[in-house]
Amino acid sequence: LIIFIVTAPIMTYPIAVDLPQRVLNPPPQLVEPPPPIELRVDASNQVFWNNSPVAVGELQQRMEQEVQRDPTNQPELRIDASPDSEYDVMAKVLAAAKNAQMKKIGFQQQQ
Repeated sequence: LIIFIVTAPIMTYPIAVDLPQRVLNPPPQLVEPPPPIELRVDASNQVFWNNSPVAVGELQQRMEQEVQRDPTNQPELRIDASPDSEYDVMAKVLAAAKNAQMKKIGFQQQQ
C-alpha cells in the first residue's frame, strides 16, 4: 500500500483536451418560427385549416406552399382529430403532409 501511495502521483499522463476557441464571427441570428398551422378533423370528417374548411384533396397543395416559403423554417402542423373521425381521412392528411415534406408534425390531445 505504501508503494502505491508513493508511486501513484508519479504515474500521471497528460490528456489532450480540445477547448472551445473564441469565435470572431457571431453565429447567425435565429429566425423566429412562423405561426403553427392548426389542422382539425371533426367527427363528420370535415377538415379545417386554421378554422377554415378545406377539402382533403387541397391539403397537399397548401402544405407544399407553406414548405416552399422557407424550407429551413417550416411552420409546425398541429393536428387535432376527433376520436370519431375516420382512419381513412387521417391517413390522407398524414400522406399529404409526408408528400409535401412537412418536417414538424404534432398531434393535439382532445380535452
